[in-house]
Amino acid sequence: MGLVALLFFVVMRSGFCAGPMSDREIEAYLETMEAPSRRYNNVERAEGAYLRDLVRRLRAKRVLEIGTSTGYSGIWMAMGLRQTGGRLITIEYNRERYASAAANFTAAGLTEFVDARHADAVQEVPGIEGPLDLVFLDAVPGDNLLYYGIVLPKMRRGGAIVAHNVRSHPADMVQFLKVIGSDPAVKTEIVTPGRQGFSVSWVK
Repeated sequence: MGLVALLFFVVMRSGFCAGPMSDREIEAYLETMEAPSRRYNNVERAEGAYLRDLVRRLRAKRVLEIGTSTGYSGIWMAMGLRQTGGRLITIEYNRERYASAAANFTAAGLTEFVDARHADAVQEVPGIEGPLDLVFLDAVPGDNLLYYGIVLPKMRRGGAIVAHNVRSHPADMVQFLKVIGSDPAVKTEIVTPGRQGFSVSWVK
């Protein structure tokens, strides 16, 4: 934990912070999450910033995340949604990680912009109505193709489906990358704001 994040953490727990947190304050809180987040293979800081900026670029109102983990990536996207006036639906199957994420969303002051659900995404996602502006896939990499097939019909034109770990877990991504690379419904690029890598499929 860095010095700035530590001071912020102490002030927060002392009750002296009032009003909405600034992005800088939230980023300081995110810094306190980074060491534990490595256990869960969460996005890196540069990848989180990329997601936040993508939310803003798309002027996204409706964002879906499959695989909340401890809420690190969700906080980044919620910062963007605070600016666009949108909301994040984020789904986590593991009860412990879901509870940790819920606490982190509260600590970051972003619960207004987050609908966190403890659920099996395979069962939950089909019931989520479109149109969606952005979908972030960060659950089991081998399930990405399944989720892609479910969410693609729900996407708005010009929206994006982003998948994590395309560089760090290439063996689990072979079929998924083959499909999104040849699907005429999307235009896919690989971006590497961090070492783990994203595929970004822009919906035509």
